[in-house]
Amino acid sequence: MSKDIVKLTVIDREGEKHILEAPTDMNMNLMEVCKSYELPVKGTCGGMALCSTCHCYVMSEHELPEMSEDEEDMLDQAFFVEDSSRLGCQLHVSEALDGLVVKLAPEGE
Repeated sequence: MSKDIVKLTVIDREGEKHILEAPTDMNMNLMEVCKSYELPVKGTCGGMALCSTCHCYVMSEHELPEMSEDEEDMLDQAFFVEDSSRLGCQLHVSEALDGLVVKLAPEGE
């Protein structure tokens, strides 16, 4: 049986944990889920991997899809990049993300 709702944990920039529930059937991405919960994620480019305002760090051991070239290029220009860095707009909500833990990256200059 497939899951219609997954739970995601987002740690905000103040270190506070937020447990979010996200539907798997609406083709949403992590940035959109964060925005729907009014977390401080700008998503200025609307999810096109053209900015890094949804930059986050993956804290859990999830197998995630490979980064696209666009995502890699954008992270090359972002501030505070670490090995676990991803763009929230490129992480599409699916059963595979159930239990994912991410931390919002500090905002760039």
